[in-house]
Amino acid sequence: MKFTPCFLVAFLFFFSCQKELKIAFEPYEFYTSSCENCPEVTLVMPKGLGKSKISETINSTLEKHVILLLSFDEETEATTINEAIDSFKLGYLNFQKQYNHEATKWEVEINGKVSYEDTHYLTIELSSYIFTGGAHGYSSTQLVNFDKRSSHQISNAELFINVDDFRTFAEKKFREKEKIPQNKSINYSGLMFEDDIFYLPENMGFTQKGLKLLYNPYEVSSFAEGPIEMVLSHNEVKKYLSKTQF
Repeated sequence: MKFTPCFLVAFLFFFSCQKELKIAFEPYEFYTSSCENCPEVTLVMPKGLGKSKISETINSTLEKHVILLLSFDEETEATTINEAIDSFKLGYLNFQKQYNHEATKWEVEINGKVSYEDTHYLTIELSSYIFTGGAHGYSSTQLVNFDKRSSHQISNAELFINVDDFRTFAEKKFREKEKIPQNKSINYSGLMFEDDIFYLPENMGFTQKGLKLLYNPYEVSSFAEGPIEMVLSHNEVKKYLSKTQF
């Protein structure tokens, strides 16, 4: 097949665009107006632009995560972010009626950002802080992965060719990081893995430095110790991944 110069330039331009294609986002922001008897809600996260399937998947997935974080009124089943915010407000007002002398103002802050994007993967990091009374609030982070080409959210298992092989590798690296001897219990240093067996965290996702494994407070350690995380370089993990361009 022969290519004319113009056709060749157009072909290379199209190929380059396909290879470098990045998803366009705009910030989605919500802030409650300040009032004495209102809980404080701050929400800032990326919103995929356009009507592409991947943008729709990202937006609907993040919406579900936010709804789950904000839903506090058991009588109302929220299906949108606005309904979830109303649920959070109603939960606070009901609590205030029942325990007026103890009703500290509730607050929630949710921040999302794109932590990584390449030809195959896109990872969004969703950090949240929720205070609904008590001695302290609770902070957590969720890492949500997407397959750009198939336009669907990826489960942790789908990230790997063989999840058991990766688990074995991750445990070795985790023990090195936490200074746990290979011949000792995984809870040797005071961690709280159930049944004293290492397992992968619910939250794993890509960053520019590599694959982040994140245990939120209470998952394998006390609240006082905070989150426990480990980042494995792209070169270290690429042989375990089902798809890679590293």
